[in-house]
Amino acid sequence: MERTNDSTLTQFLLVGLSDHPKLQTVLFVLVLCMYLMILLGNGVLISVVIYDIRLHTPMYFFLCNLSFLDICYTSSSVPLILSSFLTVRKRVSFSECMIQMFFSFAMGATECVLLGTMALDRFMAICYPLRYPVIMSKDTYVPMAVGCWVAGLVDSLVQTSLAVQLPFCTNNVIHHFVCEILGILELACADISINVISLTGSNLLFLAVPLLVIAVSYMFIIATILRIPSAEGKRKAFSTCSAHLTVVIIFYGTIFSMYAKPKSKDTAGAGHQSVMEALISLFYGVMTPMLNPLIYSLRNKDVKAAVQNMLGRKTLGKM
Repeated sequence: MERTNDSTLTQFLLVGLSDHPKLQTVLFVLVLCMYLMILLGNGVLISVVIYDIRLHTPMYFFLCNLSFLDICYTSSSVPLILSSFLTVRKRVSFSECMIQMFFSFAMGATECVLLGTMALDRFMAICYPLRYPVIMSKDTYVPMAVGCWVAGLVDSLVQTSLAVQLPFCTNNVIHHFVCEILGILELACADISINVISLTGSNLLFLAVPLLVIAVSYMFIIATILRIPSAEGKRKAFSTCSAHLTVVIIFYGTIFSMYAKPKSKDTAGAGHQSVMEALISLFYGVMTPMLNPLIYSLRNKDVKAAVQNMLGRKTLGKM
């Protein structure tokens, strides 16, 4: 363990799955491929939305933000994850750990708010189609997106600032791939009640409130869709929000799988659980951002048509 003269911790050790070297090798290749797919898929989606003027609408503007957010989120953690796979125990300085935690937490909090905002957009589009262009004008949806980013950054700044002030003078081993805030707080050798209260408030504001907004929005959306007389009209209306709903289910489902599960106290159970928790955490950090562009492209005719149009024009331009 590294300490300075005043017994302040100067580095952390990321253990991850160091007890399973063969699994780490497989995961290194898998995560690297997934990360490249995240960069490619989300990059293409952003390019398509910018390129095709027909996609210059609030829904696709928010989708661009989601794709950029996924790139930022994975880029704040995946390089560290890959690095940890190459060493038995990855050493990370205190400052590097806090910076990585800040950006990862900020991107996660921003995504929660953004998904709630996207649900509101779908609510307005389906429940108030005639007033939608006026209500969701550029002067409205751009500040809404900016507000999502600011809220996530401010929340992360608060949580990280509180964590930085804690003394870490006993154990420096983090049983995780990255510097995750719950893992960091477990190592503090002081009262963390303020941090726990702050995190609880953060969870209410950035997890519970957006989820409530999403649930209420879709209650009204479903009620409106059911009142549409034609089956084709119902199908078309639901298709505009099915991709978002799928992303929400994956996103929140993974979060609840990670944090709502009780922890076992016996040693054997804890060892097994740590591997499962690590894999679930990896799924949350890498799989979800990789699936988002696939979900929105495969379940959206406008995006598929725009991709084909862009690729078709580039092909013609080379001929």
